[in-house]
Amino acid sequence: MKFAEFHPGQVIEGGPYALPQAELLDFARRYDPQWFHTDPDAAARGVHGGLIASGWQTCGIAMRLATEAALVGSESFASPGLAYVKWPHPVRPGDQLRLRATVLETRRAQSRPTLGILRWRWQLFNAAGREVLDLEATSLFDLPAP
Repeated sequence: MKFAEFHPGQVIEGGPYALPQAELLDFARRYDPQWFHTDPDAAARGVHGGLIASGWQTCGIAMRLATEAALVGSESFASPGLAYVKWPHPVRPGDQLRLRATVLETRRAQSRPTLGILRWRWQLFNAAGREVLDLEATSLFDLPAP
């Protein structure tokens, strides 16, 4: 989507994305090697009752879904960061994840009118409809002069 196609209140859907256990384990072993992400036996005895994905992997999946649903072919070139990130429920092996991105604000930067600023909320839900990720992102777009 082009920057001009985004508008406040717009909802963009993406997915599903299925998370295989092998992918969950590979990510965790490489980047977040905590036992509840990497050891199925110990995780089964833990507070979560089984393996759960790293929250950082969940964010990566959301990025992929947002890119596929809205950013491919856009003028997007960077992000200055997130206002917040929350993981209200765990992601488990085999979960089917869907993205709901809600546009909060679009504007041109006052100091640089060729810079488009998009604030949007990304939520990921599993197949049961439980929210597993909630974040607010800002994306930057390179625009022609007005």
